[in-house]
Amino acid sequence: MNEPFDSTSEVRPRPGSSAGSLPSQRPPVPASAAWKPGDPPGNRQFAAIGDLTLETGIVLPQVTMAYETFGTLNAQRTNAILVQHALTGDSHVTGPAGEGHPTAGWWEDLVGPGKPIDTNRAFVVVPNVLGGCQGTTGPASFRPVGSGSDPATSAASSSSEKIPCDDDAASPSRWGAGFPRITTRDQVMAEVRLAQQLGISEWELVVGASMGGLRALEWAVMGPEQGIAVRNLIALATTAATSADQIAWAHPQIAAITSDVGYHDGDYYDQPDGHGPHRGLAIARQIAHITYRSAAELDGRFAREPQGHENPMVDGRFAVQSYLDYHGDKIGRRFDANSYITLTRSILTHDLGRGRGGVEAALATIKARTLVVGVDSDRLFPLSQSARIATGIRDADSFVVHTPYGHDGFLIEFDQLVPRLRAFIESGVAKDAEAP
Repeated sequence: MNEPFDSTSEVRPRPGSSAGSLPSQRPPVPASAAWKPGDPPGNRQFAAIGDLTLETGIVLPQVTMAYETFGTLNAQRTNAILVQHALTGDSHVTGPAGEGHPTAGWWEDLVGPGKPIDTNRAFVVVPNVLGGCQGTTGPASFRPVGSGSDPATSAASSSSEKIPCDDDAASPSRWGAGFPRITTRDQVMAEVRLAQQLGISEWELVVGASMGGLRALEWAVMGPEQGIAVRNLIALATTAATSADQIAWAHPQIAAITSDVGYHDGDYYDQPDGHGPHRGLAIARQIAHITYRSAAELDGRFAREPQGHENPMVDGRFAVQSYLDYHGDKIGRRFDANSYITLTRSILTHDLGRGRGGVEAALATIKARTLVVGVDSDRLFPLSQSARIATGIRDADSFVVHTPYGHDGFLIEFDQLVPRLRAFIESGVAKDAEAP
């Protein structure tokens, strides 16, 4: 049943915990926390997908996709599910922390044996996004040595520009800020190549939230064009086209990183710990984190309380400032500043309607059975954007998460998400079983 997309319900902040606090002695923040060859791979697998022609016409050479899989692909190859992570997420959607995976899976309540996305039944594929920093080609990756173009893609049009590789095998260099601008469509095209290598010609389900939702929507349009069907689609807390407000919030985040003296014009990978762009990255994350939560949640959780015994009237902080400091420090220990910029810029250029006659025309082409999930207190991807998607896709189902937690509700409100996603997925499986 569809639920109207409105934000009139009262938001009641729940009792919250105190702000995260940092130990007095912390090791210096690394210049980059990107995964690199030689690091423990954990459950990552890797696929070389060859050269990739980007929307700009530039050819990105010798692209590698890192991904994880859960469950088993059936003999008919009809039970594959694609899960798309958000901005600073990765392929480790479920499973414990361990070597190669410093944190446990980010969607444990939704993905796993007996969960709504049931790995006992389905074959779940979770790629690290193109431009990311957890094994897939991105700014922290080393430039390929030699030309080594993929025969399957070397016949690019004469207008395509091949980015030079690093011909000095003795001293390979990182892409850094020289990594080309990429778009959501480029990211999906890389995932199309991955699906083809895995022998997948149809997805039972494509699901994504936030930035992952951008790619999920693009898959619903691009997948069939590339010969890969998308039978079911779940788009959570996302948008069909980035708004001016979202672009505005992102602008100071990028500026904070590039203005950091430790950024070194994007060439900071050889800097010692504590001398990279972690201060700018921390500020960027603090700005972003404010948009991930709601004013009601921050007020209800922190009010105007000081942090511990600190005195804001002298030189101390409020508890909410300590909370932001904690998240700012945390991001520098698990992510890469250039990847943050690259992925943020890919979000800014997202427009499902570009070259397709506009957003509504593009949404109207989606044939997948669809569930659109919005969050009533989301100030980053407001309900109006979810409503536009639900209205534009024929016969789309819709559901509103009621929460004081804002955008991050898709990572928190599992008591609401689990039953609705389970019902949608299981009804889709039942329909497939009834089909001739």
